[in-house]
Amino acid sequence: MSESKTPGQPDGGGVAAVERALSIVSALERANGPVSLADLSRLTGFYKSTILRLMASLEGNGYVTRLRDGGYDLGPAAFRLGIAYERRNGLRGHVLPVLQELVDRGTESSSFHVRQDAGHRLCLFRVDSRHATLDRVAAGDVYPIRVGAGGHVLLAFDGEAGPRYDAIRSEGWALSQGERDPACAAVAAPVFGPTGLFGTLSLSGPRERFSPERIAAMRAELLPQAERLTRTLGGTWPAFQHPAGTAERGAA
Repeated sequence: MSESKTPGQPDGGGVAAVERALSIVSALERANGPVSLADLSRLTGFYKSTILRLMASLEGNGYVTRLRDGGYDLGPAAFRLGIAYERRNGLRGHVLPVLQELVDRGTESSSFHVRQDAGHRLCLFRVDSRHATLDRVAAGDVYPIRVGAGGHVLLAFDGEAGPRYDAIRSEGWALSQGERDPACAAVAAPVFGPTGLFGTLSLSGPRERFSPERIAAMRAELLPQAERLTRTLGGTWPAFQHPAGTAERGAA
């Protein structure tokens, strides 16, 4: 096996050992639970010997914990970083009221996502809807950036080319149906901060509840809340065009 860069690993200008260590932490973060040394080797593309050399520093500083069965998981330092990030950015106090208000208005479940790296997005906050059936999304989960309405919004306002992304930039919203999960659908809108795109606000749930009428109603609730959150965070809300109908967008 030859060692190669993993998706999202920085290109040039960095220290190889640091980049590899961060790739290991990133692989653990994306996993659904503890992983074995063999799993880490497969996920990162690194030799087991390389991983073991780096583990001494990662474990010593609390970023990785070795379990009794020999598996590896994130250590307490990762938790401390998450708490510090939230405390310094004050996002929870701004975002959760918006998500809760959307759900209180009878929408589908509401989420706030940010871009994690070149290929992934991270769900920072989530409020479940009051419907009996829900889609499976949780705060802390990581998803591919190229599937799902939230991912397409992040790509669009990061400059992704193509007719689909031109429409999102023009109208300020995205629709996905059956991309991440064949039984689920979502609508999403951008949220801007002082320096540009900050994240994306989305409503997601079972695809069967995403009729054209419901999509239009959710879009009408979502965009004003995305604008409200943008202004709260110190961003500027663009002058988007009036959204085209669902059929005209050709979303699938």
